[in-house]
Amino acid sequence: MPEPLSPELSISHSDSSDLSSKRQQLIETAFRLFYRNGIHAVGINQILKESGIAKKTLYHHFSGKEALLLAVLKYRDECFLQWLSGRMEETREGLPALEVIFDALDDWFNNRVDSLMHFQGCFFINTCGEFGDLQHEVHQQCTQHKTAVEQLVRRQVNQLEGITYPEQLTQNICQLKDGAIVQAHVQGDTMAALRSKKLIRPMVQWASQVE
Repeated sequence: MPEPLSPELSISHSDSSDLSSKRQQLIETAFRLFYRNGIHAVGINQILKESGIAKKTLYHHFSGKEALLLAVLKYRDECFLQWLSGRMEETREGLPALEVIFDALDDWFNNRVDSLMHFQGCFFINTCGEFGDLQHEVHQQCTQHKTAVEQLVRRQVNQLEGITYPEQLTQNICQLKDGAIVQAHVQGDTMAALRSKKLIRPMVQWASQVE
């Protein structure tokens, strides 16, 4: 019969869980503030005030604001990809899955996706606007997110039959997606996704042309 944990080990495990919970709370609080107000407009003290967590705890987990931002980007990346891939998996592969991307965007633009928060544009595009250096670690993490979304699109393009230009079709759909997001955010055009969806079939037909 295994020996029970000593009080010291039990306390250590409890403390570890509490620290992990506080780390996640800091990330989620920072995301809400960064997404709503912008990154440079939000200071560490505001994050601490909103989260109710001590500065010592924050610096236990993160070396500074930029390290926290990198964790926030990872958190948003995981949330967004889980949501979008889940929506795509609810329908048939190929053309239906490509079209459902824009149905999903329409729900997001119109604030019908609680897990993504009130729509304030693409967090990764917004972040790149504040970190313009292509070699900066923050900018590169945003690029990795876009590459991951692109891979979701490419996977469905590869399910289509008779496509002559699969890579160009993939790039065109991604550009259409990002264009719809910017249109919805900058101009408040909440119908941008559904109008963009109507272009998917013509784009697929074009990409099926014989050379």
